[in-house]
Amino acid sequence: MLQTLKNDVDVVLDQDPAARNRFEVMVNYAGVHAIWSHRLAHWLWNKKFYFIARYISQVSRFFTGIEIHPGAKIGQRLFIDHGMGIVIGETCEIGNNVSLFQGVTLGGTGKEKGKRHPTIEDDVLIATGAKILGSMTIGQGSRIGAGSVVLKEVPPNATVVGIPGKVVVQDGVKVEGSLDHHKLPDPIQDKFKELEAEIDALKAEVSQLRGNAANETTQAEDKKGESSRDDSAI
Repeated sequence: MLQTLKNDVDVVLDQDPAARNRFEVMVNYAGVHAIWSHRLAHWLWNKKFYFIARYISQVSRFFTGIEIHPGAKIGQRLFIDHGMGIVIGETCEIGNNVSLFQGVTLGGTGKEKGKRHPTIEDDVLIATGAKILGSMTIGQGSRIGAGSVVLKEVPPNATVVGIPGKVVVQDGVKVEGSLDHHKLPDPIQDKFKELEAEIDALKAEVSQLRGNAANETTQAEDKKGESSRDDSAI
């Protein structure tokens, strides 16, 4: 347990350039407070002390702005950065070395029973305001772009952007799990560029056809003129 608590602090020092020392992280970082509160609440939840577990989670929510259901399973080295508004549902499972930013929701899609929240595998980054809804798996090493709404499974080492979320593969190269979550492809912009290129190609083709038609007209007129002169000469 002590090693787990130490890992919760050390991951902040590794990921957040503003963090200067362990004491500062332990005292001032709401994300760490929320995770520690959850670890206690989760232990009580597993011991079937449901009321006190929920009470601890609600007190933590009041002070940190981060709501984690005590039934959720969280692995080692979860990094919560500026965590205000984060919601993690009861049947959610989070692996190791996962990063969450403010406004992230790991929620369900209705009143269904059983596993109804997502499973987040190791080394996943979920950027600001992203929503992952339903019982699905986000594959290891994937990144979810800011503001995305994910409703389907995500394969490992993928990048997801948009509403609804779409998997974007960048030349088949794995996207590293860095904090540069703003450097993401834009599928809508890419589609606009494709349409612009197609329009330019069509314009060039139309221009060429018009040129050919004009040449044919000119040649026809020249032939007609030559035929008229020949008739006059006769």
